[in-house]
Amino acid sequence: MATKLEKTIQRQQEKIAEGQFYEAHQQLRVIASRYTKAQDWEKATSILYSGAQSLLQAGQGGSGGDLCIFLLDVFNKGEVKPDASSKGKLLSLLRSFPKDEPTKKKFVGEMIGWSAKFGEYPAGDPEIHHVAGTLHAEALEPYEAERHLVLGNQDSPSTLASLEYSWYEADDSHTAPLYCARGVIPYLLTGNLRAANKFFLLFTSFLSKKPGLNTQQISTSASDLRIYPTLPLLNFIGLLLRSVERGDPSLFRQLKSHYATNLKEVNWNEALDTLGEMYFGIKIPRQGNPMLDMLGGMFGGGGFGGGGGAKSSGAKGITPAAAGLD
Repeated sequence: MATKLEKTIQRQQEKIAEGQFYEAHQQLRVIASRYTKAQDWEKATSILYSGAQSLLQAGQGGSGGDLCIFLLDVFNKGEVKPDASSKGKLLSLLRSFPKDEPTKKKFVGEMIGWSAKFGEYPAGDPEIHHVAGTLHAEALEPYEAERHLVLGNQDSPSTLASLEYSWYEADDSHTAPLYCARGVIPYLLTGNLRAANKFFLLFTSFLSKKPGLNTQQISTSASDLRIYPTLPLLNFIGLLLRSVERGDPSLFRQLKSHYATNLKEVNWNEALDTLGEMYFGIKIPRQGNPMLDMLGGMFGGGGFGGGGGAKSSGAKGITPAAAGLD
């Protein structure tokens, strides 16, 4: 026999199926408010999740999005932790949003804030970042995708490499290092060397299939390295990763000196200074928080360059630490 809550949910789903969206939305809010006031977080969650899902699937992004925000308010008040169940509900709702629904961005922001407050990751849960970033990539929104994927999970470097390479294909062939840097340097700035290496390997693997690209393979007793004679900054990025692995300050200084002429062409100085301090102990004068400033400014057309191709065509063909920062 159905419980009172199940009957309520079924009744509201029937209203939505009949097209009575406004009435269902208002009644769902009233019922959820009653449960919230009584601190019955489980029932409030059930009514809001089912209602939001039904409205979103019916194409009612505004009403469904409003209930999604309400659900996060319940999670915050009930101090619900980001576990498989709570994240599963939120990510299911996120995937149901219409592509251009304005409340989607607010929902993602509040979801990340909630996961940062009650979870173990100060920058927000990596799985949430990954799903949000992947959805932005699929929607041809590369700047927004970058912001999330750089804080994502172990699958994010693959998604980001596909995004950056697809974006690069709409630009001039010599700009490959700029798009590569948009993945490698942010990962290094967040302390995720493993993700930076994985991104670089995938991006250069895509690039190696490009017709007419001149490459040279250099092998030593310690490692193998692919060199790109016409793309010196790409060589710099690869050697930067090797330098970070070794942690030798003199090697880092030598690398910057060797590529000084090429580095004058790009806006990487602040990022490299920060990496010098993070990985090699080379102190820099501190004003504010350089890493946060960098992460805030590196996307959106500025930062490490690239992004010169058409935004829509540049992100075409996109398919979609342990978990979190490695």
